[in-house]
Amino acid sequence: MKLPYLVLDVFTKSALSGNPLAVVPKADGLLDGEMQAIAKEFNLSETVFLCKPQNERNSASVRIFTPYTELPFAGHPTVGAAVVLGLQSKAAALRIEEKVGLVTALFDRVDRRTGEARFTLPRLPARLAELPNKLAIAQALGIEVEDIGCDLFKPCVFSAGVTFHLIPVRDAGVLKRIAVNRTAWNQVFHHDHHSAYVFTLTPNEPENDIAARMFGMGLGEDPGTGSAAAALIGLLAEQEMANGQFELVLRQGVEMGRACHIQLQFRKQDDKLTHGAIGGHAVVVAEGVLDLGD
Repeated sequence: MKLPYLVLDVFTKSALSGNPLAVVPKADGLLDGEMQAIAKEFNLSETVFLCKPQNERNSASVRIFTPYTELPFAGHPTVGAAVVLGLQSKAAALRIEEKVGLVTALFDRVDRRTGEARFTLPRLPARLAELPNKLAIAQALGIEVEDIGCDLFKPCVFSAGVTFHLIPVRDAGVLKRIAVNRTAWNQVFHHDHHSAYVFTLTPNEPENDIAARMFGMGLGEDPGTGSAAAALIGLLAEQEMANGQFELVLRQGVEMGRACHIQLQFRKQDDKLTHGAIGGHAVVVAEGVLDLGD
């Protein structure tokens, strides 16, 4: 069996930056275990498998795997899948079936290997829990207790399909000097995948509004995490007092040398979050063939 594949860098316009993603465009017929094994072979944060949609009105059915497990939803795979589908079909609007639900994406072509996609969150983020133990959080992140907190934001747990511990810190300097302490990590960040999304506001950085780092999910550090940014929209919307539509840019991966820029969009109406979206660019950097034998 020979299967074509693509490798994209997501949340960037430049090759060899952003968050790498493997895409297998013709994955119909692969068993779940085979998809998991292929994702482990690529050993990237996620691998996407594109299959025929269950509903012919939709563009594709998408399966998303880390090297260790399948995810119902993830942001950078959704952006990458939308860019691949858009480049192949030249469609401006895409309907993608994911385990979390139907995702609608808008696509703009930049050149033959680069595109931009923005998708509406299939599930609005929801607050799941508080995280009151600042001392334990500080110890897990290797920072000081007084470093935790930014503006009115406090540590909490949100999910827009995948659960994240959202940890605000004082400034970008704190973000840079995080030193993960694995000893008590799973006890401190005990929900689901044990993932911590540490963020801060960046009023002195003209190219973005927020900076973040993501640790967990068995990946160590991830350069660009759209599902975490989607969860963060919930907290941002809570603290935003005005109604209306808001657009922000979040940077992630800078400390890893893999800068990502994630577009966040949300709308509040009658003091409630009514819309959320994630977007970014992706560029194809490699093409090849998986040779799986007979």
